[in-house]
Amino acid sequence: MVSRVCLAFDTSNYTTSVAWFDGEHGENAGKLLDVPVGALGLRQSEALFSHLKRLPEVIGMLKLKSGLEISAVGAASKPREDENSYMPCFLAGLSQGSSIAEALELPFCSFSHQQGHVAAAAWSAGRLDLLDTEHLAWHISGGTTELLLVRPNGRGISCESIGGTTDLAAGQLIDRAGGLLGLNFPAGRELDELSRRSASKDFFAPRVNGLGFSLSGVENKVREYYLSTKSKEDTAYFALRSVISAIERATKNARERYGDLPVLFSGGVASNLLLRGMVDGVYPEPLYARDNAMGIAVLTHRQVFG
Repeated sequence: MVSRVCLAFDTSNYTTSVAWFDGEHGENAGKLLDVPVGALGLRQSEALFSHLKRLPEVIGMLKLKSGLEISAVGAASKPREDENSYMPCFLAGLSQGSSIAEALELPFCSFSHQQGHVAAAAWSAGRLDLLDTEHLAWHISGGTTELLLVRPNGRGISCESIGGTTDLAAGQLIDRAGGLLGLNFPAGRELDELSRRSASKDFFAPRVNGLGFSLSGVENKVREYYLSTKSKEDTAYFALRSVISAIERATKNARERYGDLPVLFSGGVASNLLLRGMVDGVYPEPLYARDNAMGIAVLTHRQVFG
């Protein structure tokens, strides 16, 4: 029996990824874009060009097993559901996916990168049931730190931003802290490892106003802390624990406001072990917390095949 497989693309500002999903099982192939040493990201034109060069390689990494046949195609088309949401790098995956669907006369679906993050996290955590019920979700990455109220929308989902950072994203702060400590970009994994070698309990608690908070002041505190201690390990803990403090309190406030809903974590920062040990919630495998195309494949399968 041939399984109905959905092929999906996500070309974010950091990762080229392609995935397949057959309604139960799936696989993701992805590769980080090359960022020059010392840089904290890529211009959109550079990211788009890099995706176009990288897509054939990443598609070649994804090996469909015998008995699997592509029956629909999906792609991430923009950062969020907002109609004015736009980022050129997503055009690489969108054009590739829509062209394949057109050539093979297959159904084609597009979703936001954020919807894909939520769906991938739910699938990886074994909680696809969350996509059929109201829940809270964090999307915490290099460009986004948002608390979402997620609701079913047909067989898809809608993500309403209800809180999060008002300025600097958690991932940006982490990468800047990593740059201060001489770590590679993106710095999340190395900073996490450094923090676990610290015996310090120091952190700065950003002000949380309801469900929102500012992280720009934390960056200055991290710099001051490093200059005073000269300890990379303690500074790594200080930076991460300060971010987690804000997320922890905003989550508590959201549960008081919306009821004791499940809280799903997605985005690259959701793979942080310190966060996972301090804030109760539903967490995916690290691979499916970071940028990946699996959630787009899951949503495409749900929309096309129910």
